[in-house]
Amino acid sequence: MPKGYWISCYRSIKNPEKLAAYAKLAAPAIQGAGGRFLVRGPADKAYEQGIKDRTVVVEFESLAKAHAVHDGPAYQEALRALGDGVERDFRICEGT
Repeated sequence: MPKGYWISCYRSIKNPEKLAAYAKLAAPAIQGAGGRFLVRGPADKAYEQGIKDRTVVVEFESLAKAHAVHDGPAYQEALRALGDGVERDFRICEGT
């Protein structure tokens, strides 16, 4: 079964305090559900229209698990804490 991945590319961080509150709740929710952080930090280099701001990639055992964690109560609480603190592109993708 292919793995599932969360891919977040931050366009801007408008409120670092909200991002910190989100991270404090999101990391345990993700890791407690078996998610594994593969990338967490700014891009080393950006090409084309890329932005060198924060990028996060999380691996899950399956696409179904990636969706379930996102839609679950613990991660939804983290999203509420984040609110409008960042502008990002968040995707859930199936691995190959």
